[in-house]
Amino acid sequence: MPRALMLHDESPRARLETLDEDRLPERAVRVAIDYSDLNYKDAMAVTGQGKIVRDYPLVPGIDFAGTVTASTDARFDADDRVILTGWGVGERYWGGFAEAMRVDADWLVPCPRPLSTREAILFGTAGLTAMLSVMRLQEAGLSPGDGPVAVSGASGGVGSWAVSILAHEGFEVHAITGKPDQGDWLTRLGAAQVLARDDFTERGRPLASTHWAGAVDTVGGQVLANLLAQMRYAGKVAAVGLAGDAALPTTVMPFILRGVALLGVDSVYIPFERRRAAWQRIAALPNALLTHMQVEEIGLEDVESQAHAMIEGRTHGRLLIDPHR
Repeated sequence: MPRALMLHDESPRARLETLDEDRLPERAVRVAIDYSDLNYKDAMAVTGQGKIVRDYPLVPGIDFAGTVTASTDARFDADDRVILTGWGVGERYWGGFAEAMRVDADWLVPCPRPLSTREAILFGTAGLTAMLSVMRLQEAGLSPGDGPVAVSGASGGVGSWAVSILAHEGFEVHAITGKPDQGDWLTRLGAAQVLARDDFTERGRPLASTHWAGAVDTVGGQVLANLLAQMRYAGKVAAVGLAGDAALPTTVMPFILRGVALLGVDSVYIPFERRRAAWQRIAALPNALLTHMQVEEIGLEDVESQAHAMIEGRTHGRLLIDPHR
């Protein structure tokens, strides 16, 4: 009988429970979960922020990696290693904060070798989103010789992986963070320069002095508006998050006077082939990128306290969840 972290619409909100097998959803593939991780969306769900969860009870956890134990779908067999990210799992459907879960086969991708399931979830939704952002920028024509690339929210999951992957691809990366104590770590990830978030939070002009050939923005709001204002001609910005604000207080001037491209990046409902291609590129990254990533491993009983810490901005790097601890 698997253990799971269950959310309820009454106090206490998050409870560690042992589930009978017949309580698991009636879906095609049963997966023994090796690892999940704590993302910002997970933290909002666990703490009750942002109306992420609307139907209760629910097992949160927007991604996981593990091994198939049973399947009625021909695409997967027992002992297959798989990754799940997106599709509303952990929001509308029971997710990865459990020792086992039944899920739809459409939600799964094979875990590509040589990645272990732990390494796969060390990337997780954050690493997948970062890789999709890099792919989007490169497909739009951005190359290392064009100039520096800014990454906002650089000490978070998506931002830190974006710094690391962009640096590996040969870009000059400038990391924007509100956590100055993480400057040395961001430099080890590959940042050529670490910039203070406060320099990007004040309302500025729609067009400012040009700095960036490209950017990955995880913050939104005024930070994104200021990045757009500072883009070089034909600059390219991948927008992947709204940790600061969903609003965009700018004008059309960067787009029509400098030809700036604002590229949306979705990691939730991307098609299977695109998802698999991104994971294959992740699997081809050198192992050294994993060794530089800051990671803390926790159990299910630690998730609630760490979720509050993440909402309060007291975490950085990656928080892996071993449901068997």
